[in-house]
Amino acid sequence: MENTIFDIKNADETKYAIGLMSGTSVDGIDAALVKISGAGLSTKVSLVSFITLPFSEEVRAHILSLADGKQTNMEEVCRMNMLIGKLSADACEEVIKKAGIDKKEIAFVGSHGQTVWHEPVKVDFLGKHFNSTLQIGDASPIAERLDTVVVSDFRVRDVAAGGTGAPLVPYTEFVLYSDSKRNVALQNIGGIGNITILKKGGSLDEVFAFDTGPGNMLIDGCISRITGGGLKYDEGGKLAEKGESNKELLDFIIENDDYIRAHPPKNSGRERYGSKFLDRLIKEGERLSVADKDLLATITDYTAFTIYYSIKNHCKLTPDRLIVGGGGANNHTLMNYIRKYLPDTEVITNEDLGLSGDAKEAVAFALLANDCLYGCCNNAPRATGAIHPVIMGKITR
Repeated sequence: MENTIFDIKNADETKYAIGLMSGTSVDGIDAALVKISGAGLSTKVSLVSFITLPFSEEVRAHILSLADGKQTNMEEVCRMNMLIGKLSADACEEVIKKAGIDKKEIAFVGSHGQTVWHEPVKVDFLGKHFNSTLQIGDASPIAERLDTVVVSDFRVRDVAAGGTGAPLVPYTEFVLYSDSKRNVALQNIGGIGNITILKKGGSLDEVFAFDTGPGNMLIDGCISRITGGGLKYDEGGKLAEKGESNKELLDFIIENDDYIRAHPPKNSGRERYGSKFLDRLIKEGERLSVADKDLLATITDYTAFTIYYSIKNHCKLTPDRLIVGGGGANNHTLMNYIRKYLPDTEVITNEDLGLSGDAKEAVAFALLANDCLYGCCNNAPRATGAIHPVIMGKITR
């Protein structure tokens, strides 16, 4: 049965494509316009243009409400699904405009959508035992606006094959970052933190990845609380830098977060590290009379600790180099905590390599879409727990 859209014989032809990503931080939609050629492990990608289309406060609040599991109705879910699709099309048009090319030159779009619920652990439901995941942001508005092929809803195919549907970027990181001379780890710090371990000279079957725990989610939530909503994030880690990590509170968080001790494959999201988790930390901080700046410093320290703990306890090797990407790479206080915990590892950012950490995940979804269209398997079963490789992505034409 034919399972390709593009002819693999023409894979070396260079094309323009767009990758879209909206993560657990719910800041907006990242759009990366790339030049791409090849397929599978021979794929080559270069970034042409990148933008972030911020969500309005109202849209962000609605997404956070859905993702926190608060009461809703199908009317809102239906409308948000289409709205995210339309905003994704807006992001495509913005990045095309910035690149100065004609939208007719875009060969395809890969869109992650917005995760509103992710359940990696199997549950009993109406006589069945399974795990599930839901990303909203219908692909049809993108296909209609750009008149091109769109690949979306990647995670569910991996889930159907027994995986957890995350993390997805380890496959693309293996393609783009493998090193024959050193063990490399890639730590993304978005709302959630996730790590990929690339063994020196290793194969795709040896790629190991999982979510380390909270990324910016608790830090962002904390600063929003202590500023009464005045700030969304700690720019550069400047406020946390003014405080000191409180050992008693740090120990409390470590003791009360069972996730970090769970063995991979594993992943998490806002359903674990959302408002309920933060409420508990703040309440304990109040009991210990921890000042606001020290509370923020402690939560920043904890985020770094989860990365250290994950490497020490869940990885078979200590990386020679840790490349940090995502918004957390811009938090200098967080980066300093990571370096403190990993003194024997070179801790750098994508920018130190002349790359874009902000665009990294959006670029990844362009690559995943490319492989889907060529009929290439594009998951990393060892990272997700899937029983075999699959072709992830639903195609809208």
